[in-house]
Amino acid sequence: MALYREKDGRRLHVKSRLMGESLVGRTFMEGLQVAPQQRLFPDVNIVKIGGQSICDRGVKALPAIIKEIVSNKEKYKILVTTGGGTRSRHIYSIGLELGMPTGIIAKFGSSISEQNALLIATLLAPWGGLKIGHDEVTKLSTYFDRNCIPVMHGMPPYDYFALPVPKSRIPIHRTDVGTLIIADLIGARSCIFVKDEKGLYTDDPKKNKKAEFIPEISVKDLVARELDDLIIERPCLEILQNSEVMNKVQIINGLEKGSLTQALQGKHVGTIIYKEQENTGRTKKNKEGSAITMSSFIVET
Repeated sequence: MALYREKDGRRLHVKSRLMGESLVGRTFMEGLQVAPQQRLFPDVNIVKIGGQSICDRGVKALPAIIKEIVSNKEKYKILVTTGGGTRSRHIYSIGLELGMPTGIIAKFGSSISEQNALLIATLLAPWGGLKIGHDEVTKLSTYFDRNCIPVMHGMPPYDYFALPVPKSRIPIHRTDVGTLIIADLIGARSCIFVKDEKGLYTDDPKKNKKAEFIPEISVKDLVARELDDLIIERPCLEILQNSEVMNKVQIINGLEKGSLTQALQGKHVGTIIYKEQENTGRTKKNKEGSAITMSSFIVET
């Protein structure tokens, strides 16, 4: 973008490539050249604690997860997000039976996920746990400088604007999606989903004992498999593939001691789902990016 000065030298005008263009024009949008996305917090690890898989287990699961997060806080910057769990499913059922629209049901999900965020933040409070809102994500440096462990709920803030869904009206953009969107927003070092299974299987291992474990798979191959059940929300695959700054997500079993620590260390534990870039095959691990210096210039006309 440039500033253009009138010939009489009195006024400056902004001339933008988008001026006068249609933002729905396919040819123009596909050919638009933009600066690389800045990675705002490339040293932050996002750890999503599952609602049904971890939070709902209460004392049987949470103390061990809390202990592992605390044991890693001095070495790694960790932003915790939370799922909704069984209570979300219950309120979804009631809403569907009463004919509630998708946006209202999404709002229900946000409130439950936020309750879990308060729960986790309270358990972490002796070590700096602090519940924060989505609009505070740009303040992460301040929280880490104060030795805090920020915790936010994972539901994306679509709420009343949640997209209509065929048949079920259950919002497809829930806490896994919200977590990955935040990871993309800040250019996180890693995005780790803490579940109650080893990772991704060919089917739900709780229901099908013959389900096979998948330790590693690309987004493209996973989509091609058309699995009936996934351990993370399906829109995460498209979000990951379209991301400029996130190359993979990792799914681990939070009930296995040390799994989170190994994931933070960059070790291959659980399942890794990675994106593919055109003509390059599998992408490499995330590189810690540096901020882009933005500058403007004046062109005399």
